[in-house]
Amino acid sequence: MSTDTHPLPVQSGNRFDNRRRAFGAFLGPLLAIVVWWLPIESLSVPAHRLLSIMSLVAVWWITEPVPIPVTSLLGPALCVILGVAPMSEAFSNFANPMIFLFMGGFLLAKGMMVNGLDKRIAYGIMSMKWVGDSPRRIFLAIGIACMICSGWISNTATAAMMFPIALGLLEAIRDMLAANGKKIDLGNYKYATGLMLMTAYACSIGGVLTPIGTPPNIMMLGFLDQLAPDAPSISFFTWMSWGFVAMILYFITAYFVLWRMFPADVKHIKGAREFIQSHSRELGKWTRAQKNTIIAFGVAVVLWIAPSVLSIIFGPHSDIMKSFDNHFPEGIAAMIGALLLFFLPVNAKEGKMTMTWKEGVSGIDWGTLLLFGGGLALGGLMYTTGLSDWIGSGVKDILGGNPSEIVFVALFCVMALLLSEFTSHTAAINLMGTISIGTAMSLGFSPIPIAVGVALSSSLGFMMPVSTPPNAIVYASGYVPITKMIKSGGIVDIIGIFVITIPIVLLLVKAIMGV
Repeated sequence: MSTDTHPLPVQSGNRFDNRRRAFGAFLGPLLAIVVWWLPIESLSVPAHRLLSIMSLVAVWWITEPVPIPVTSLLGPALCVILGVAPMSEAFSNFANPMIFLFMGGFLLAKGMMVNGLDKRIAYGIMSMKWVGDSPRRIFLAIGIACMICSGWISNTATAAMMFPIALGLLEAIRDMLAANGKKIDLGNYKYATGLMLMTAYACSIGGVLTPIGTPPNIMMLGFLDQLAPDAPSISFFTWMSWGFVAMILYFITAYFVLWRMFPADVKHIKGAREFIQSHSRELGKWTRAQKNTIIAFGVAVVLWIAPSVLSIIFGPHSDIMKSFDNHFPEGIAAMIGALLLFFLPVNAKEGKMTMTWKEGVSGIDWGTLLLFGGGLALGGLMYTTGLSDWIGSGVKDILGGNPSEIVFVALFCVMALLLSEFTSHTAAINLMGTISIGTAMSLGFSPIPIAVGVALSSSLGFMMPVSTPPNAIVYASGYVPITKMIKSGGIVDIIGIFVITIPIVLLLVKAIMGV
């Protein structure tokens, strides 16, 4: 997306990014060499070498002198070259079942976008009678549409879709006020800032709903399966049981904070209803492709929540439950739904299906899959070499030997949030995931609450344009001063961490999982 509409801050951001990358390009190798030659007698040779590699990878994930997926491939490659692990072990996690759950989710999301189902859902929400031309209700409807869509498709894609809709509404406001003799500069108009921020924040908030809603969720599930195989498994429905509560509470917080800071100065937006309805009419009637996409998506969702239903009816250890888990694990459920898009016909005579292979491939975020695979690979090696235990013991000593669980959870949640403010949340999870889980196990805590807490916290990066792609998209509009984003984002972050995330993790998650 072009950023020419807001040149000065963007240029400043580029200077900062260039310096950050240059600094990281130098610091990463230097730190790796220092760690390599540092005498650490309590570490085995493979663990010591892995620590050196992780030092390089961590710095490069944060500073990005090369693309993050490239760094994610470099880490396992260096592990093979330097004798930490054979190639079959170092790269095995690039075929982890969680990869295919994510891949299926990407394909389903692409099917929704290609066939216009996402816009139909968004405009369907905004054209409801209760919305009307009230700026407050439009503000709420924009947020709800963003939140619902981003629970199932990419936060970035949702923001890119909703961004022009929000801009169109702001143009309608400007025209309405101009007709009444009041000229406004949208760049200094409070409501414009609030609507842009609501669009960005709601896209990130919606991602916490499902395991496939945002990369940190599924990455932490992958780390749990790998590093804590004896811990109770977290099903799709189980995640949604606390993800829904977190999403609603985050959304309510963001809504009230933003509306209080950026209220509208009019009670009605003349032309807003017509704007929404005209765009809704342009979508026309439901197409066969959209109906097929709903079917494919519905099949995946049914297969995802079926284990929880069967567990309630027949018991968690019943033969039917074991059979279903063996034949329809969540990754297979996602792939079944995704593959249906290539089999359900739109025009059988012409051989036209709901989605073409070319469209499907373009919908897969290969970079994220490589990042995920690299994180799992290094996380697994940290566990097998004993490096995670060593780091856990060090954190344990820093915390005073036997910290309370609430202090432990709060510390890692805040660390995950702070890191995600200045680097991508996927990179933050790769760094914090294995450390937090390993430390929890060394302290005798269940790894599940901390894993969920770190995942949720990494989605709360609301303060900076670089924190999340939705933030960057709305910042490029020129309607969001950086000081306003920092102030409003900081308030939502603080409330989100201490009032919502930590209580959910320590009360709801522990109660549901019985840990």
